[in-house]
Amino acid sequence: MSGRLFTSPMFLGFDHLEQMLERASKGTSDGYPPYNIEQISPTALRITLAVAGFVMDDLQITQEDNQLVIRGRQTDDSQGRIFLHRGIAARQFQKAFVLAEGIEVGGAWLDNGLLHIDLLRPEPEVRVRRIEITQGRGGVGVGEIGAPKPRAPRVVRVIEEE
Repeated sequence: MSGRLFTSPMFLGFDHLEQMLERASKGTSDGYPPYNIEQISPTALRITLAVAGFVMDDLQITQEDNQLVIRGRQTDDSQGRIFLHRGIAARQFQKAFVLAEGIEVGGAWLDNGLLHIDLLRPEPEVRVRRIEITQGRGGVGVGEIGAPKPRAPRVVRVIEEE
């Protein structure tokens, strides 16, 4: 991607999202292995990869930060075999999917040459926080992020009439 995607000053703190989009766009355009992504419920997705010829020991799934990485590496068992035609290649692959914040991997299984990975997308919590408005300069300094400045105690004088 060339240039910045979120150029509006209204988008604050989206640098990590730009980096994730950049990483996803640089992914290989190799179509191997073919895959499907389906929505199986309002809060669940399923990735299915066609991995014919792979066994469970040949496959590895890892989650690296917000990236789901699937790797496949077959061992070459062609010793002593003579192929007249070899259309089923024993090749390695790596597929990476960028996951949104909060998406969790529910599980994975291999069935009839298809690797299925379930992803769960929990309903987001609605967070509302009231921000107190103070008189004068009461902002947080750069070195004090997360620690609000203490307020000066109020002194109330009572004047009694005699």
